[in-house]
Amino acid sequence: MATDSISEHSYIGAAAILEKKKKYIMPCLGHFYSDPRQIVRGSMQYLYDSEGRAYLDCFAGVSVINCGHCNPEINAAVTEQVNTLQHVCNIYLTENFVNLAEQLARITPGALQKSFFCSTGTEANEGAALLAEIATGSSEFIALRSGLHGRTKLTMSLTGIAMWRTDPNPVGGISFAPNPYCYRCPMGKEYPACDLACANMVEDIIRTVTSGRPAAFIAETIQGNAGIVVPPPGYFKRIKEILTHFGTLFIADEVQTGFARTGRMFGIEHYDVQPDIMTMAKALGNGAPISAFIATPTVADKYKKPGASTLGGNPVSSTAGLGVIRYIESHDLMGNAEQRGAQLRAGLQEIAARHPIIGDIRGLGLMVGAEFVHADKSPAPAELDTVLEELKNRGFIVGKNGIARNVMAFQPPLIITEQNISDVLNAVEIILTEKGL
Repeated sequence: MATDSISEHSYIGAAAILEKKKKYIMPCLGHFYSDPRQIVRGSMQYLYDSEGRAYLDCFAGVSVINCGHCNPEINAAVTEQVNTLQHVCNIYLTENFVNLAEQLARITPGALQKSFFCSTGTEANEGAALLAEIATGSSEFIALRSGLHGRTKLTMSLTGIAMWRTDPNPVGGISFAPNPYCYRCPMGKEYPACDLACANMVEDIIRTVTSGRPAAFIAETIQGNAGIVVPPPGYFKRIKEILTHFGTLFIADEVQTGFARTGRMFGIEHYDVQPDIMTMAKALGNGAPISAFIATPTVADKYKKPGASTLGGNPVSSTAGLGVIRYIESHDLMGNAEQRGAQLRAGLQEIAARHPIIGDIRGLGLMVGAEFVHADKSPAPAELDTVLEELKNRGFIVGKNGIARNVMAFQPPLIITEQNISDVLNAVEIILTEKGL
């Protein structure tokens, strides 16, 4: 892609950052690419490095920058707020956070109404789990294999991916159900003949390995880190029937799927199911640190003992959240996500027909995964890394995820254009052909 003229600012460069990172940052934090670049600027769907090269961002900081980098409409309001009132903590009365809570009650499905604001997705999931315990009097949970919910002790314990379960002493009382991964069904079945066997297993788990009334079932609407695993139609409806029977709450983790990412405001809306508690973060602030969990009044009103978050719902982050909702609706980002996502999936399907290294295409809206596999369907992460490195060299930032890190992940800003999608598809086709994949 074309280069961008950079200012007179002197950047230390990628090599120097890697040296400082090695010396001053804990080694748990990795990075993409064998030859990474220093990113210094963003503008809507584009990023720029320290040498002036431009990149089409197809990952959006992992579903964060849904409204585009440094969105001028959102940032104008944020800048005004920063220069007016930056922070007093939410134990004092300010307007923005209650206005944002009102908007969340309006746009979330069902009877979800009362919010608690914090700063990260991990905090939102931790708070949702606490609320479920308070509301039910139970401390047992059911989560999905290959789910990712955070890095605190409880949310890490609720996570079903070994690489993210670094706590050597996880919390007990958590049972894991098979995830609805139709391409690699953990139960060896095929949809729809399976009769949603993975969902039915939740009932078996409740009856056999819990006390009979777990506090909650928690699941991402689409499992992002697992490789854009999209549950089949009817999955969540069957889950909700089981949970209702046992008096167990449903926590929908919308940290990655929220705010128009899937073509709906929230991913669970594709399944016609209403959660008891929903968590959100990432795109809510379009880069500003803000998260929330929202619940029905019946559940939320059980949380009566004092609780606060020092930075949760501060005036600046709340302003960003209000700006995000306003921008999504006024610019029809849900419609664009649906249209451009359909274009992306169709283009990838055409490429996969010529390049069998791509074994499966899946997703909703602009949350799309392309799984790289060998002829025997075994994961092909090395080949994916080669393609991603070359895409970066040609000016495209594309993500990766999956348990074997073999899924090419497209989660771009939702303002991405038809031409942008055509450009990245053409680049993928050219690289696969040149590499003989």
